[in-house]
Amino acid sequence: MEFQINQTIKFNHDTKLLKKAELAKPQLLYKTIRPERIVNIVKDEQALFGYRAVPTAQKIAEIDQHALGKGDRIILDLGNHQVGHFQVNINSVGSPMDAPLSLHVVFAELPVEIGINHEEYKGLLSSSWLAEEYLHIDVLPDILKLPRRYACRYIMIEVMDTSPKWQAVFSKPQFIAESAVDMKQIQPLNSGDSLLDQIDQVSCKTLHDCMQDVFEDGPKRDRRLWLGDLRLQALANYITFDNQGLVKRCLYLFGGLSTQTGRITANIFTKTKPIPDDTFLYDYSLFFISALSDYFEHYHDQEVLIDLFPLARKQLDQALLLVNQQGRVELDDQWPVFVDWSQEFDKATCAQAILIYALKQFLMLADKLSFDATEYRMILDKLTSFAINQLYDQEKGLFVSGVKKEVNIASQVWMVLAKVLPKSKNHDLMEKAVQKLFPVSRIATPYMYHHIAAALFETQHSDIAVTLIKKYWGSMLKYGADTFWEAFQPEKPTFSPYNSMAINSYCHAWSCTPAYLLRKYLKK
Repeated sequence: MEFQINQTIKFNHDTKLLKKAELAKPQLLYKTIRPERIVNIVKDEQALFGYRAVPTAQKIAEIDQHALGKGDRIILDLGNHQVGHFQVNINSVGSPMDAPLSLHVVFAELPVEIGINHEEYKGLLSSSWLAEEYLHIDVLPDILKLPRRYACRYIMIEVMDTSPKWQAVFSKPQFIAESAVDMKQIQPLNSGDSLLDQIDQVSCKTLHDCMQDVFEDGPKRDRRLWLGDLRLQALANYITFDNQGLVKRCLYLFGGLSTQTGRITANIFTKTKPIPDDTFLYDYSLFFISALSDYFEHYHDQEVLIDLFPLARKQLDQALLLVNQQGRVELDDQWPVFVDWSQEFDKATCAQAILIYALKQFLMLADKLSFDATEYRMILDKLTSFAINQLYDQEKGLFVSGVKKEVNIASQVWMVLAKVLPKSKNHDLMEKAVQKLFPVSRIATPYMYHHIAAALFETQHSDIAVTLIKKYWGSMLKYGADTFWEAFQPEKPTFSPYNSMAINSYCHAWSCTPAYLLRKYLKK
């Protein structure tokens, strides 16, 4: 998917909605984390991405007993993934300090990020996202307090140079972790299955680390509020931390920053005053309706519904402009559909199903406000009739997509979630999908795997859904995940949508949903 540049688009700034977003901004919680051990990052062909962390004989309590000169380095292991700020005391030993200390500090979520740090970066995203700093310190002793926030487990401190006359000594390293919520708020899953309990715990930690002053997509990179991520994070939040204010804040931010035609951006920058990005995704805009519907279903907040319903309607109206006389969604290249990072399958039928899915949620909201939605109900009938009559292959028992009538798992999943077919046929559709399209392939992200699992649960295929969760998210655990990742293809573990493992996010919002799925469907 290419970068979008839409610099001529004009945005509204609804001061009323943005003020409500600001009032819902959370007070972050802080916790001091001290490194648990000192490690080396070593090559290992058996480890995912070719590197692993190996404890050294040096004790963390004795860190100040080892002086480092030019070319020496020390790697700290925090013991788990954290998001926050790093500081360390530095002194010199030997002769008087006759030259500045030159440092290279690297923050890594996985060992591979340190292992390949010396290699030339050739990724598609800006190298400025690589979590590293080059520093000069003129006078020691000093307390180095790095101003930038990092997401990491491992911290490499490398001495680039001192002088032949003295060396550097480090002591009292600490990491000030931050989040809008506390892991102590979580009730254990206690499923009776140790692997599911572990998957749930790591899912909750993933969500925790992404819950900052907004629901971030990933605390390592982007650090933005993305609508697709928000929808899934909010679902997981309702059933775990149950932080109402943060969801309300994010909904108001999107609602307050629509374009002059009413379309909502795919993501918002929030580190200064909120700035809408000039990126627009068909399904993400529609998911504003979904996020609002889910929020209202959980909290019954009439004020938020009244404030944001007009914006939800505008997302629907924009999407309906793409519907032809027969009821087919004709996608616009300027408003692409995402569905998954993978570009290896046709997404046209997914787009049809997602519109039906969002339209049904809109109609439920309309009922809550006694809004006359007769016209929208007629459109829903047209969209559904087209899907059944033109996209459903009776002989195959599956939905097809695109000019080539491709059969893929994503089309079946979204038609299941949109409940286009009656309940019994919906079950049969997923049954056929499992027979013909499993094991899953060509799917790149936990985002789409979430929807596959949800479709299985919704059609009473719970055992298969649990097996899928164990295999997919469990594989990440086997590879050493402390938090779940942005992208992962079991059949191609080194996949990166950006052509570099160094730039992938290894704590990513849309991967947290086993906490939601397991608690919703297994703990009834």
